[in-house]
Amino acid sequence: MQLFVTVACVVLGLAVGSFLNVVIWRVPRHESIVAPPSHCPGCDALISPRDNVPVFSWLVLRGRCRNCGEPIPIRYPMVEVGCALLWGVIGYTFADSWALPAYLVLAAALLALSVIDLEHYLLPNRIVYPLAGAGLVLLGAAALAQGAGDSFVRAVLGGLAAFGMLLVLHLVSPRGMGFGDVKLAFVLGLYLGWLGWGEVLLGLFLGFFLGALIGVALIVTHLRSRKDHVPFGPFLAAGTLIAIVWGPAILSWYPQGR
Repeated sequence: MQLFVTVACVVLGLAVGSFLNVVIWRVPRHESIVAPPSHCPGCDALISPRDNVPVFSWLVLRGRCRNCGEPIPIRYPMVEVGCALLWGVIGYTFADSWALPAYLVLAAALLALSVIDLEHYLLPNRIVYPLAGAGLVLLGAAALAQGAGDSFVRAVLGGLAAFGMLLVLHLVSPRGMGFGDVKLAFVLGLYLGWLGWGEVLLGLFLGFFLGALIGVALIVTHLRSRKDHVPFGPFLAAGTLIAIVWGPAILSWYPQGR
């Protein structure tokens, strides 16, 4: 069953990744993600179904539009493959849990938010708010199905705690911590809190650790200066996903009571 769920999630993840590319392009531009159908941003020609197969079509077309030859960024197949891999890992981890749909939605949304934040320095409310609502509904349903009301209560408290911690940092240093990160923190704390308080602390810690590590590396290599803004959302997302998948193993290394 675990193998079946994992493979199914990988296949579905490719299709969802294709949709995420639409979200990543249109949401920052305040366009509808439903209509019009997928089209080339260069010549505005509609993309036919044969040219809309995840990864395969990009390879066949050699990364160019069939109609005008406009280059198709490699980001498109990378997002599709990335979503497939994330969904495969989440499927393997939560194959026997009613919380699986919630974490699949989270993984897809965090991938889209990370790419948008890297490109536009923005965490759109059009994604963050629905993600929070979906998390409450899906985790609430999982709690009812599994009789895990305590986990759901902890999830909500975890979301509030994460929101509060980052809100304090935002108030102390608004330039260092954007309010978009604060709103995202509630969502991350919600999903981490379902798993445990240790995962909440670990996910946030890893986010800050990765942000500091990459930030220092960018400054040392002169790719960024100390005055340049570095989006924090992708690091929070990465820390959260690591804590979700490998949190129990990482936390088990900590020598409790010593």
